[in-house]
Amino acid sequence: MPHPVENTFTLGGHRLAYTSYGEGPRVTVLVHGLLLNQRMHAALAQALADRGNRVVTIDLLGHGRSDRPADMWRYSMSTFGAQVIALLDHLEVDEAVVLGTSLGANTTLEAASLAPERLRGMVIEMPVLDHALLGCALAFTPLMVALTAGAPAMKLLSAVTRRIPRLPWQADILLDTVRQQPEPSAAVLQGLFFGRTAPHRSERRTFETPTLVIGHQFDIVHPFSDADMLVDELPNARLLQASSILELRLAPERLTGEIAGFIEDCWRPRTAERRPRRRASSS
Repeated sequence: MPHPVENTFTLGGHRLAYTSYGEGPRVTVLVHGLLLNQRMHAALAQALADRGNRVVTIDLLGHGRSDRPADMWRYSMSTFGAQVIALLDHLEVDEAVVLGTSLGANTTLEAASLAPERLRGMVIEMPVLDHALLGCALAFTPLMVALTAGAPAMKLLSAVTRRIPRLPWQADILLDTVRQQPEPSAAVLQGLFFGRTAPHRSERRTFETPTLVIGHQFDIVHPFSDADMLVDELPNARLLQASSILELRLAPERLTGEIAGFIEDCWRPRTAERRPRRRASSS
């Protein structure tokens, strides 16, 4: 099988990194979570490419191999959504299925807000919406304080962790977050804190794009109630319950099969209106 191909493009004077897996006209874009990078979706990208899709993962600005300016005003959900559309422009792709996890889920909704005609389908894993406010405050406020007030200590930690050899990818994507210099990561968090979380629910109700929403229980940052609410808002959505936040990372066969089947359905000729199922069981 062809090896993944790493590349970059420039948007607004900044370099954005992406990786392509597979070939063909059916394009799927995978978008990572907050302060993580595109490597978190490498295994899923390869699995979907093996099923005949062309899959592209991207590092949003401030993440991974992309440029990491330290200006908070450069970061917002809407600008992240624009970066996904710019990637499609760069690839000269009219339409794509876009899959996003956490930050990437909300970025996908922003891409749908900006250019709904460019999205063939959406896979929204762990959206961060109305019911996540308290959990996000508890999880990310201490981190933002550590990255700003504790920047000298975080710089030392970054220098130490950069000396650690590469680990298996599941652990290494988390270590990559600590390897980064703290100022750009702090700017990402600050920019997101002062911007909107996602398109307003009144706008979300207008999104006609076929959507698979994946949620799980017992996570205050990604409450299952947000996933359930989003399915009720979107006209053409169905819900798939994961067993945990780790299922797609550690035991991905079931969810990968569901995602692959959904993507295949998105690319079927639009000869008749298809009403998606509203719920899918967790087993």
